[in-house]
Amino acid sequence: MNPAAGPSSLLVRLPRGLLDPRLAVGFGADADGLVSLRLRIAAGQITAIEPLPAAAPPTAAGLPLALTPLVEPHAHLDKAFSAVAFPNRQGTMAAAMAANLREHGERSAEQVAERAERALDRAWRNGLRAIRSHVDSLGPAAQPSWDALLEARQRWLGRVELQLVAMAPVDHWLSPDGVALARRVADGQGLLGGVIGPPYGQGLARRIGDREALLALLELAERCGCGVDLHVDESDAYPGVGVALVAGLALEQRRAVAITCSHASSMGLLPARACDRLADRLAEAEIAVVALPTTNFWLLGRRLARTPWRRPLAPIRSLQRAGVRLAIGGDNVQDPWYPGGDFDPIELLRLAAPLCQLMPWQRLGLAPFSTAAAAVLQLAWDGVVRVGAPADLVLLGAGSWGELLARPPQRRVLRGGQWLPPPEQELPSPLLFAPGPPPLPAHAPVSHG
Repeated sequence: MNPAAGPSSLLVRLPRGLLDPRLAVGFGADADGLVSLRLRIAAGQITAIEPLPAAAPPTAAGLPLALTPLVEPHAHLDKAFSAVAFPNRQGTMAAAMAANLREHGERSAEQVAERAERALDRAWRNGLRAIRSHVDSLGPAAQPSWDALLEARQRWLGRVELQLVAMAPVDHWLSPDGVALARRVADGQGLLGGVIGPPYGQGLARRIGDREALLALLELAERCGCGVDLHVDESDAYPGVGVALVAGLALEQRRAVAITCSHASSMGLLPARACDRLADRLAEAEIAVVALPTTNFWLLGRRLARTPWRRPLAPIRSLQRAGVRLAIGGDNVQDPWYPGGDFDPIELLRLAAPLCQLMPWQRLGLAPFSTAAAAVLQLAWDGVVRVGAPADLVLLGAGSWGELLARPPQRRVLRGGQWLPPPEQELPSPLLFAPGPPPLPAHAPVSHG
């Protein structure tokens, strides 16, 4: 039997939020929000969905928890896996920026191609179906980075959808070079981006400059038919100032541009009423938000000899309550900004659950990684299981959410009705079988030093 051959049917426990809402009779969820199902599969699609009879808990727990492949709404493939060569031992924003600048000065197209291939292979095996990656888009390494990533996007077409965002200083979009860059990005079906953040309040000229740059960006994006994804308020100071600026301009201009505010970290430091009012404005402006807990918790609020007691993070519940499209991403992977990560959405979900106090058995606890993330990226498939949907699933070696949170589960990833090779982290580590020093003779004395 070919182990990669796909199944004709599967018995699974699927979150109710990932199941066709039109299915009602017989498709009730248990206390964990899971529905026990038989999925029929043919020609790479779901052909039938059948509820299983109500089962006693031991029987139900014998079925694997299943998700549809998840979505990474914010990454940096061009610098991924660069931490070994360009470490940030201080763990600060300033040190991260300095290491990033050194890395960018030495970056080559070959390095970016290797990083992208490594990232996309891991994402695919780990159960990701789409990634939005920001790309450093100024300096001598900018065009080689874009060339390498556009080639990677083409290579991985049909396996992992890759969206690219041009990351440049916002005032760059005011210049002729910025206009030329926007046209090139549009030709590659990319998005425009930049950084809006402190220091704010540096006088009228600075405020006017920020406003003019954002206006130019929105105008360019509309003219070129591009979406916009900004790094906004990645800070523990000036709570929500950048987000408020973006929301105000979006409501004033009403341009036909899809806008995402990534990070929005300092917004979470606003008083509750002010935070809720700003969330309402974001919803009214139809601006999406991507929260990025791992990198933000690693870098922001860091103080010498102090553990921060207030952590800057996008106010997830306030935003969801206001009706804002809210996704959660992994951001940096093994680079100067964050030393961890591996394009593993299951591990991100496990980390985000305690960091963000998200309960994945609730619809709004899972949506930021799945359906809401798909909406932010405007993907063709919303990630919901229905007849005719792709036979794309991530089966987990966990029968409940508690088991998933208790330990990293093994997984099997089904794409187009075919099983993928297992992810690297679930294979035996060669380090555990590497030859070590020869054992001491039995009579050798042991030194204590």
